[in-house]
Amino acid sequence: MIDTEYDVCIVGSGAGGGMAAYALTKAGAKVVMLEAGGPWYASKNSQMLTPSFASPRRGASTRIRPFGEFDACDGGWDIEGEPYTVASGNKFMWWRGRMLGGRTNHWGRISLRFGPDDFKGKSRDGLGDDWPISYDDVAPYYDRVDDLIGVFGSKEGLRNHPDGNFQPPPKPRCYELLVKKASDRLGITCIPSRLSIITQPINGRQACHYCGQCNRGCSVKANFSSPDVLIGPALQTGRLTLVTNAMAREVTIGKNGLADGVSYIDKATKTDRHVSAKIIVLAASACESARLMLNSRSAYFPQGLGNSSGWVGKGLTDTTGTDVSGFIPAMVDHVPHNEDGVGGMHVYMPWWIDNKKLDFPRGYHIEVWGGLGQPSYGFMGGIHNYPGGGGYGQSLKDDYRKYYGATIGFSGRGEMIPNADSYMDIDPTVVDQWGIPVVRFHWKWTDAEYNQVKHMQETFHNLIDAMGGQVFSPRPGKEQSYGISAGGQIIHELGCVQMGADPKTSVLNANCQSHDCRNVFVADGGPFVSQADKNPTWTILALAWRTADYITRQRKERAL
Repeated sequence: MIDTEYDVCIVGSGAGGGMAAYALTKAGAKVVMLEAGGPWYASKNSQMLTPSFASPRRGASTRIRPFGEFDACDGGWDIEGEPYTVASGNKFMWWRGRMLGGRTNHWGRISLRFGPDDFKGKSRDGLGDDWPISYDDVAPYYDRVDDLIGVFGSKEGLRNHPDGNFQPPPKPRCYELLVKKASDRLGITCIPSRLSIITQPINGRQACHYCGQCNRGCSVKANFSSPDVLIGPALQTGRLTLVTNAMAREVTIGKNGLADGVSYIDKATKTDRHVSAKIIVLAASACESARLMLNSRSAYFPQGLGNSSGWVGKGLTDTTGTDVSGFIPAMVDHVPHNEDGVGGMHVYMPWWIDNKKLDFPRGYHIEVWGGLGQPSYGFMGGIHNYPGGGGYGQSLKDDYRKYYGATIGFSGRGEMIPNADSYMDIDPTVVDQWGIPVVRFHWKWTDAEYNQVKHMQETFHNLIDAMGGQVFSPRPGKEQSYGISAGGQIIHELGCVQMGADPKTSVLNANCQSHDCRNVFVADGGPFVSQADKNPTWTILALAWRTADYITRQRKERAL
């Protein structure tokens, strides 16, 4: 037992957990945060400027760093001692971050607001469910997140791609200018990207210096990560107690039927511990929070905490995705030049078409990559893909110089419609190394997603054709599922602890508060009713701040 009783216990330290800690401590709450991984701050621990040749593996990936040896990641899809299972005939990949800040340390920082239509999908096309809140409910918190964290972009006036309080975006690189020309020719909207990487100093943080190593974590705090931007300031209030290497086992319930704390395993000593709190905020990621609720069984909650509806675990979605890259002759034998910029794209394409004219109901956006800054994408290992490329000795060296930077690629990121065959539950027989029952995934893409990804492939081929390019690989057909990503592969899993107006068909109310247990809240991707053609992190941050404000009001009114 930890003797202290806290006002709030937060499980998880990523975008939602970090924001909840920031807002609640600033409001005067005494908070304890449990994080399953170890401490990590980009400002202290980043390998941002260490060259790959200085590492034992020349920067290659490892089991816990699948995106590169110096990636700001500790976790991944395959964590020793922490398995998950997938139902027979299904395929799903579950990413877990086991470090302070979780995925906010190594994500792409694409920071997009959901638009008005994204909260009211069922009203538009009859599919899925509407959120119990609207864009107007979340907009003030998007503004706050913009001002606190910082995001660059441009005012475009696109109705379902709302503008924000933007810092100036970096200028397009050479290959991105070619993409812009091709997009204009095909009638595809192409605008400056929107990333949470600051181009002007803000709140004591330095502006980006364009080293391009954002995935390694930024030692000057120019890009957003929860430990440096949210948890650090929360610790400075003196009201946050941080407990790392704490693997949450269950939320405990008192004699009054309310949550009274969280039991966890101290991974360093392999002992069971318990922390007491008046309010519990789960922010361990959508599926991890749902797992914790399903494993928190008691006389009050025999089906799992807050699961009287049977909806915990349902409504699981992920972003759809596919990629195409090609050789662009216009980039061959270019004048040597720098492609300085942030560690990511300077332009992107938001959804631009009316779905009523198409054979799938929801849209996607397009991410752009390639050029001189991304040689690993279809170049350094594939010189023979280029016309006449290859050989030995001097001719090989000449070809590398000739073709370097002549690759441009596109990645689609689209909205999945929730379906009854995509959900998670608890495996009845398998436990992890701590004895905690593990998640079992059930997964299915539908024709809506397959048709959407087919459209992505066609669009990307058309863009490369418009640049006079040549696609490297044959177009995948129906038998290859049009090249769709595996479930979970894009690492945008949402739902499983959904909000809703009806307690019979949802887990949380519009304030992300449990219908069944009023002092339990969820502040990650779990409350999402639907995906969107946008990355979810900015909405997780905004909803977490909104939930924290509601908790603060409830505490002042002595309702919690």
